[in-house]
Amino acid sequence: MINKIGILTSGGDAPGMNACIRDVTRYAIQKGLAVEGIVRGYEGLLSHETMPLDRRAVGAIIHRGGTLLRTARCLDFIKKDVQQKAAEYLRTLEIDALVVVGGDGSMKGAQGLSRFGIPTVTIPGTIDNDMMGTQYTIGFDTSVNTVLESVNKIRDTAFSHDRVAVVEVMGRHAGWIALHSGMASGAEAVLIPEHPVDLKSLCEHLEESHRMKKMSSIVIVAEGAAKGSDVVDYIREHTYLSPNLTVLGYVQRGGSPSALDGIMAGLYSQKAVDSLLAGNYNCVIGLIDSKVVATPYTEADKFHFSIDENMFDLVHMLGR
Repeated sequence: MINKIGILTSGGDAPGMNACIRDVTRYAIQKGLAVEGIVRGYEGLLSHETMPLDRRAVGAIIHRGGTLLRTARCLDFIKKDVQQKAAEYLRTLEIDALVVVGGDGSMKGAQGLSRFGIPTVTIPGTIDNDMMGTQYTIGFDTSVNTVLESVNKIRDTAFSHDRVAVVEVMGRHAGWIALHSGMASGAEAVLIPEHPVDLKSLCEHLEESHRMKKMSSIVIVAEGAAKGSDVVDYIREHTYLSPNLTVLGYVQRGGSPSALDGIMAGLYSQKAVDSLLAGNYNCVIGLIDSKVVATPYTEADKFHFSIDENMFDLVHMLGR
């Protein structure tokens, strides 16, 4: 029987993590549970940093970026003896189950704890939208909108100076942010890790567009596809065009969550707590075919969703 749950945020922060902390806490309390917050993710489990959470403790955070509980990347947590110590500490706190908010690495940590008898569920929180077991991760929509706002401003300058604006965005292993922000902003091209980068073809594409009287261009580059500086250097060396670079960096992680991220935080949080109460442990909460579901960790890899190839082609067709 579950009487008390813990919650932690782990890995890179994402807009909507605070909303998850609030919603898990308040929904769990509504269901008669006590809630303990683990500070600084898995690192906090090892350093014994916790704080009790009640309704007022999570007040006025739904609209804030970052995470009230802080976060950290704890590389030691891949070790089984470290996971065992963390599980023992959770038991001393009389925590019966743990909710983890984070990405794939965070889910692996939760999976490790489950092997030592701690029931866990993972809420997908990462701007990259690249987790197994879900078609949507909290923070993605906000990040895309942040990039879109920046690109729209950058385009003003690119147009005024007849330039090619190269914008580097996050996405080491997945091009979701680059692709969706490129589609929404009308970018001329996007470079993503899922497709081989052909800078020669990119230059031909840009030159063709400029021959069609286009006065400026936007190229959005996912950091895992190529370095923005290398793209700029290549365009400068192989064309008559005038490129410049903007690296958006951590601005993509910050800010208030969008309406979609705030809504999904509530729906995922409800499903997480309900799953624990129903005895459906050791699973990742996610959106699959427009339904919020709980998928066992052992089956999550069967649900790995790729980028929309049609959208990738469409961006380049419309960007000429």
